[in-house]
Amino acid sequence: MAQQTPGIVVAENLQTKYTRQSFCPARKPSSSQEIGEDKVHVEGWELDINTKELRWESYVKAGYYGVLNKYFPPSDFSGSPVPVDLLFTGTVPAGSGLSSSAAMVVASTLAFLAVNGKLDNQSSTSLTKGDLVRIAVENEKRVGVNSGGMDQAASVISDASSALYISFFPKLEATPVPLPSGSIFVCANSLVVSDKAVTAKRNYNLRVVETLAGARILARTLGISVGEKERITFREVIGRLLGEQQEQELAIDALQRGLERMGQEVEVLRPKGVPDDGQLGVTMQEMVVMSGLSEEAFHDVYLSWVEVEATHFQLYKRAKHVYAEALRVLQFRQTCLEATDTAALERLGRLMNESQTSCAELYQCSCPELDELTQLARKAGAYGSRLTGAGWGGCTVSLVAEDKVVSFIDQIKNSYAPYKGLEGEALNEVIFATKPSSGACIYKFSG
Repeated sequence: MAQQTPGIVVAENLQTKYTRQSFCPARKPSSSQEIGEDKVHVEGWELDINTKELRWESYVKAGYYGVLNKYFPPSDFSGSPVPVDLLFTGTVPAGSGLSSSAAMVVASTLAFLAVNGKLDNQSSTSLTKGDLVRIAVENEKRVGVNSGGMDQAASVISDASSALYISFFPKLEATPVPLPSGSIFVCANSLVVSDKAVTAKRNYNLRVVETLAGARILARTLGISVGEKERITFREVIGRLLGEQQEQELAIDALQRGLERMGQEVEVLRPKGVPDDGQLGVTMQEMVVMSGLSEEAFHDVYLSWVEVEATHFQLYKRAKHVYAEALRVLQFRQTCLEATDTAALERLGRLMNESQTSCAELYQCSCPELDELTQLARKAGAYGSRLTGAGWGGCTVSLVAEDKVVSFIDQIKNSYAPYKGLEGEALNEVIFATKPSSGACIYKFSG
């Protein structure tokens, strides 16, 4: 049991491989040198999070951080977080690409808000689901992953009856999209563990830097003004190119036309005279020159806050994937809205297959096992199959006719070597059918 020390946490996990953890936040003292404008990001609370090693309690601490800094300012000693005992369990396989880390951070954040009475206020200033997503996104960055927010939004805002169309620009919005009847999604775990926090500098965080730097360079070539310290995104590039007004999102049809145009505009990022099988990336020095920034300014904007490791940066490939994938999202949404027969399922499957090819060849976030699983899924009768989550391991998701799920799973079991010998619960943990369900919530027990 947690002692009565303010803010102390005793966290236990029903998975026996995870040991009990106890930790207590400390108010970080501020020196006079930490008060200047250039130090506005100094943390108010301190919790030790090891970003070099994947530990389950790191995600609990990450969820705690945002609550501490938002609701218990270190300069305000009038209130302290309560001591709490936490018990964790779950069915999302760790490192599977099914957003287990986001689910942990969202659950932790929500738990700390609830036990400290921060969800009791029913006024107009009470916490919204959008607020919770934003807090959770910032919290997960503390474990070393610069997440974009889709996983957290899915964990919080999901609807039991529909897919979600999630937009982050100019603000977070999620609208339900009904899925065609007669189909179901099947998740299959490649059994390759995808530890985003551990491999981030070569994979996840590297893609963050490549897309941000690529967006700046693309904007410059298109004559779009970018501030020296601004981290413009690919989405903001298309918005400025099309004259999108501040705080007013482009209409869906205008955005679709713009994305189709960007499929051609990104060719300016392709190194001239290099064949498809040649080196389409650029070196660090070349990237800095292309950005128009000094080496010092480039480091400050794009590298000072994140660790990456690469000899070449694939700006062209990343841009081509991002804009094509965004276009596929709109096409998937429209197909769902207009669906009247099984032809719609076939169109959705084609889009999923195109996405997997792009993830493997352009964004390079697939792996041999994921490639094999998606190919086997198509041979087993799936309309389409792609990786899900960040990639580099984890799960595939396949769109399958509802009346063929049993035979589909049986074929995958017999054809994917790592599944050989798995039966019963062991098999159900690695491949299973699933439908959309509701997002995070609080259950209060009384009596």
